[in-house]
Amino acid sequence: MNWKPELEELARREAFAKEMGGADKVKRQHDQGRFTVRERIDKLLDPKTFHEIGAISGIGEYAESGELISATPANCVFGRGKVGDRSVVIVGDDFTVRGGSADASIWAKPMMAEQMAHDFRLPIIRVIEGSGGGGSVKTIETKGAANLPGGIGGTEWYWYTTANMARVPVVGLGLGSVAGLGAARLAASHYSVITK
Repeated sequence: MNWKPELEELARREAFAKEMGGADKVKRQHDQGRFTVRERIDKLLDPKTFHEIGAISGIGEYAESGELISATPANCVFGRGKVGDRSVVIVGDDFTVRGGSADASIWAKPMMAEQMAHDFRLPIIRVIEGSGGGGSVKTIETKGAANLPGGIGGTEWYWYTTANMARVPVVGLGLGSVAGLGAARLAASHYSVITK
């Protein structure tokens, strides 16, 4: 059996993810003197060690025929890599997609990063640039309600975030606007760095 068409489609979907929030949003990030989340991860980890998980997750736009036309990636990038030849989990907010807002994320991605660090007993690095968690105006407009604590995803996600404090080394990097759940994730770190 030939899997070439499926592999080509997977590569096409991964290309959508690499575009992040689009060229204009990436340019705005650079114009403000900030790296994108993908650039930050590349600079933090040992070269060529990042293995992304869930790269093609996001929201797709489909033609009437069912063919994928475009996709907006999830605003969370995570996976495993190495720092100083030691394995770590790294998770970062993509500010180019809805300002890295927790309300706009696929909540399972940051939770999976926390769970992976917990279950595999790996240090976790949180690259934080975002806000939210209680419900943005955009979330209320699209879903008809705000995300309240214990709502979407319940409290399982924050259980792992806090449990990791007693289990693995946790580093939080506040590299831009950080508020709401982003600030809580930063506070729940053994070592945190915040830029001006």
